[in-house]
Amino acid sequence: MVRDHRSSVPRCRVLAPHRVYGAIRVRDGQAVTLTASSRNSLYYQRFLEMPEQANPVGDIHVITDNLSSHNSKSTREWLLDHPRIKHAFIPVGACRLNLQEPWWRLFRREALAGQSFADPNEIDHATRQATAALNARARPWVWGRPAPKPRKLRRRFIYHL
Repeated sequence: MVRDHRSSVPRCRVLAPHRVYGAIRVRDGQAVTLTASSRNSLYYQRFLEMPEQANPVGDIHVITDNLSSHNSKSTREWLLDHPRIKHAFIPVGACRLNLQEPWWRLFRREALAGQSFADPNEIDHATRQATAALNARARPWVWGRPAPKPRKLRRRFIYHL
């Protein structure tokens, strides 16, 4: 009898891939996330309602990539009904300009590192837990690196001639 090198333990597979939408408020680092079964205009519009509810007054500036659901006809019509949301797109190939990208790195480390998920509910649960944990220790986001601290001299030698 030849044994297969693969594990004989049955695996649970997530049948529908789940996507996570996320937004960060730069001034205090608070984030909102939404898990969705696909990337389409309907879920994106549902997601945009979350920052709108989290920020009841003032304009909301959304800076996003060029995914087709972000600029679809239905999304543009939806944005006309929500004039507080101002949409701007990052140039193609310039993801470094998006302040959300460093937050995604922290999110992946907090929610997804070392995990395997059996169903979409587990992904949603991990997303909610990671977002709550990151919001608990949130700080304002600053583009670029802070200025380095001035170095202290260890010894100062004075030579007299």
